Amino acid sequence: MAEKRMFAKVIVDSDAFLDMPLSTQALYFHLSMRADDDGFLNNARKIQRLVGASDDDLRLLLMKRFVIGFEGGILVIKHWRMNNYLRKDRYTPTVYQEELSMLKIKENGAYTLEKTIGIQVGIPDGNQCVTQVSIGKDSIDKKRIEKTVCPEPETAPDRKKAISLILNDKTEYWIFEDQIAEWMELFPAVDVMQELRKMRSWLDSNQSRRKTKRGILRFVNGWLSKEQDKGWSRQGGGRTYDTGREARGDRTAEKGYIQQLIEAGYDPEDTTGF
Repeated sequence: MAEKRMFAKVIVDSDAFLDMPLSTQALYFHLSMRADDDGFLNNARKIQRLVGASDDDLRLLLMKRFVIGFEGGILVIKHWRMNNYLRKDRYTPTVYQEELSMLKIKENGAYTLEKTIGIQVGIPDGNQCVTQVSIGKDSIDKKRIEKTVCPEPETAPDRKKAISLILNDKTEYWIFEDQIAEWMELFPAVDVMQELRKMRSWLDSNQSRRKTKRGILRFVNGWLSKEQDKGWSRQGGGRTYDTGREARGDRTAEKGYIQQLIEAGYDPEDTTGF
């Protein structure tokens, strides 16, 4: 599967796209980056949680048809072929051939539904309610009677707690080991566990700037993204934080760094840094 993705300005500069909240736009970019070479993906909810997006963000993308949903939690990026062009030697066909067969490609390259059986309505969550359509035998005009059958939800596997972050209501929000593993893949230049300890200390010391339950994952993702951009360098078997002072040979050691952040009033959600 190709590693690089592109985005067409005709899509991301449209009023329909720009009118959406920034969090919804960001989710679209993250979904597109992780889709296969035909624009399909099966882990939209996991990506949503990792980037701190809300159910409303995913619901809005579905409603405005920037993504198309199928049963089983499969999504496809509607304008995938308008955004991306892959050479044949780098193209890997999607494994979701059944869902692909339900689509046709318009002249402008956008996907559109050709078949409606198996199309997902609402947010994919792995425990969808399937709408069954039948014909009423006693109905003169044979109107369709719809009934909804919901399978029994599967029991979620036990998740191991790793560290908690304090929220603005003074409750603890637990981060789990599987989330940390995902962040380690997304931010390979970051010591994720160490950064979570710094976040915990920062939130403990900045009571007025603690986050809500809804906003805490966005806070974590923003912090880790900035650390990824700044970069870490390994020296002497340990990690040394690169503050951008390399030109002067002045590096800030990781030890005691959180105290400097607190004193400087660092806010990881402020794009200006300090």
